[in-house]
Parts: sequence; C-alpha cells; structure tokens
Amino acid sequence: MIYILYGEDEFLLNEYVKKIKKAFGSIQLGVNYIQIDESNVSNIISDIETPAFGFEKKLIIAKDTGLFKKKNTTSERITEYLKETEIPDVELIFIEKDIEKNSLFNLVQKIGKVEEFKEQKLPQLISKVVSLTKAYDIIIKENVAQYFIECVGTNMSDIVNELRKLIEYAGKGNEITRDAIDNLSIKKSESIIFELTDSLGKKNITEALNVLNNLIYAKEPVQKILVMLYNHFKKLYIIKLAKEQRRSSLEILKLKPNQMFLVKKNEEQAGRFSKVDLEMILKEIIKLDNLSKSGLVDINIGLESILCMYCS
Repeated sequence: MIYILYGEDEFLLNEYVKKIKKAFGSIQLGVNYIQIDESNVSNIISDIETPAFGFEKKLIIAKDTGLFKKKNTTSERITEYLKETEIPDVELIFIEKDIEKNSLFNLVQKIGKVEEFKEQKLPQLISKVVSLTKAYDIIIKENVAQYFIECVGTNMSDIVNELRKLIEYAGKGNEITRDAIDNLSIKKSESIIFELTDSLGKKNITEALNVLNNLIYAKEPVQKILVMLYNHFKKLYIIKLAKEQRRSSLEILKLKPNQMFLVKKNEEQAGRFSKVDLEMILKEIIKLDNLSKSGLVDINIGLESILCMYCS
C-alpha cells in the first residue's frame, strides 16, 4: 500500500502513522524500516527494491521530501517507476506538510490512499478536550475548555500535552477549572500578552503590572516581552486599518479558518484603543528598544513606564 499523508494537524497525522506501524508489526531500522527525507530521496527506488532480509515486508517512510512540487524530476522518475512496478511487499508512506497535486499525487490517489489532516475548528477542539478528560473520569465545562484552548493555541500536540498536566492535577472524579489552568501556568506567552493588552485597554494599571510581573516571574526574557508586545499592538493597529479599508481581519492577519475566534477577540481588543493610541504605544516601544540597547534605560523600568503612561 502507498500512502500520502499531509496537512497541518501533526498530532492526528502522527497518530495515523502509529496505527499503520502497529498493524505492520515488527520493524528494524535499516532492515525492514527505512526513513527517507529530502537528502536521500533519490535512493527511494533502490530502497524499495533492496530485500528486507529476514522479514516478509518493508516499511518506508518518506517525510518532507519535496516530491510533491509541480516540477520535480525525481518525482517524475518515481511516478513512472510506480506505474510500471507493483510493490506488494512494501508499505510506502509519504508525509508532507504542503502538497502540490502533481503526477505522483494523482497516481497515489488512484492506486493508494491519500489522507489530509486539517487543523480542527474550535467546536471540534472543545469537543475533543471534553471527551479526552471524560475518558479519565474528569469534568471540564465547555467554556473552560474554550479558555484552555485560547491559552495553549489550536495545535493538537500542545493541547494533548498540556491537558495531561491538568488531568494529573485535577485527579479522577474532579473538575478542571479556570483556576487550575492559571495555577499550572498553562498559557502561551502570546496568551499572557493578550491579557496584558486587555488590561491596558481597560486602563487598569494594577492588573497590567501584575500580568507583566507574572511574565517576568515565568523567566520570559524582557526583550522578548517587548518584541511580543510590539507585534501584538502592531496586529491591533493593522486591524484598525483593515476596518477603515473594509478588508477582512482574517485575511490580513493570515490566520487559519479555525482561528476565527482569535480574530473576534483581537477585533474586540482593537476597539478599546484609538488609532492614535496604538501609534503612540508602538512609537514608545520602538523608542524604549533603542534606548535599552544603547544602555541608556533599564528595559524593565521603561516597560513599566509605558504601561503607567498609557493608563494615566
């Protein structure tokens, strides 16, 4: 069997590969299990034809090979080979992030199996989180599941890894709460930056300084905080411009359709600032960056000053 597995949801894709490996049976790397990438993809035909001594069949995984691009001579050679040659004793799996539907893709679609793993939409992710916790006899409400996803992002690998911590923390028969998510610091820096900006939008200096201190306490480099803060305010400024030009924020921010909930949150946040406010904050962050690099200002004090100045 020949497979093409592609798409952005690496977790689901990897789970699919695990199932194939499990069904395949015993594997020995370099004998009946061959790994191929872009550096050695030209050897794929000889790898297919080399006997797997001591084994009845062979598993070949070709990952990120670049074969699925429109103009690729190696791809064309493999296509011609697979057209003329049956490989019943070989399981061949192509794994790619991006695919161009060239002649090799079209051939595998006819003689093998093609699976696309799209990133799941928010309702699907919420449902997945709820069902995963339920399997451990733990409760999580849908609104808390959504808050959790907002904190960790939409990547399924991150969701599962962070959810394991929460499941262990909550314990069988208990409930996962927002406090548990906050207490375990299960938040991406981007999520905390969002909170910081939210506090600024409400002109709540106490809350803003608390969030900033939490970031610093979590050993996030202050220079990185400054860059993330700049990028976030720039995003809000772009949303303001998009509104003026009657353009889609989703398109301008280059977000995926399953991240539509992030667009809404960013649009709400942008509404708390005027265009002049955003221009002023961006200028102050650039100024602080230059002064701190010249050693004229302590970056921590400068960042607190920007927050206080805006909230005053």
